[in-house]
Amino acid sequence: MLCRVENRFLPRTAAFFDLDKTVIAKSSTLTFSKSFYQGGLINRRAVLRTAYTQFVFLAGGADHDQMERMREYLSALCKGWNVQQVKELVAETLHELIDPIIYDEAATLIEEHHTAGRDVVIVSTSGAEVVEPIGDLLGADRVVATRMVVGDDGCYTGEVEYYAYGPTKAEAVKALAESEGYDLARCYAYSDSATDVPMLESVGHPHAVNPDRALRREATLREWPILTFDRPVRLKQRLSAFSLPPRPALMAAAAVSAAALTAGAVWYATRRRAGAASA
Repeated sequence: MLCRVENRFLPRTAAFFDLDKTVIAKSSTLTFSKSFYQGGLINRRAVLRTAYTQFVFLAGGADHDQMERMREYLSALCKGWNVQQVKELVAETLHELIDPIIYDEAATLIEEHHTAGRDVVIVSTSGAEVVEPIGDLLGADRVVATRMVVGDDGCYTGEVEYYAYGPTKAEAVKALAESEGYDLARCYAYSDSATDVPMLESVGHPHAVNPDRALRREATLREWPILTFDRPVRLKQRLSAFSLPPRPALMAAAAVSAAALTAGAVWYATRRRAGAASA
């Protein structure tokens, strides 16, 4: 299949976007902590912890080892949560919580890539049940995200089926390129984190967005463009082209799998920093 606008005789192209702090201003999963508390999935102490980890997440990231420990911690935290209940909680607040924190600059880029005939793919470490409805909201063509195992009883087992993080993101991008016919040398990628360097370097047009310190250093060395996104805006006010879909079952899908991965990661990072400061 050939590109519609760039050149109909050339292979297809795509733009790959990380989600948190790249397309939206906060963690896509930590944002739902209040909803989970009101639904009885987490206690008040966990709410306070996620509020603080949201602050830490915005201030900086976590390295690979910290992310792995946090993933294990939060995977255990969501063990036993009823998936349908989580979906219903997120369905009630998806538009209210996510729509206002989408970066205007990211929305513009997504629109421009679609206009140029490129597919838009969201590639996120957050859980698929959260990322997929957000992808629908943004008009993305495809989504790559972490998947948690669901048991026969309809509850999370605490196990991770697929972890979309670091090198596995790059592997997913390459697999999509093969299956969809994307020419990676002409594709684009955007991320805020140094953990996504493998994904960024797999395309011909990598971009660092609101980069952490390590990614800024890497982007400067490699002469990658560095972008600053700082204008969250509601899509329904910003883009008439982006019609907000109703809340079908897919959009209702909410997954604490993501909360388990990202929130815990930042909590462990915070503990390590606190320990270092007191030493």
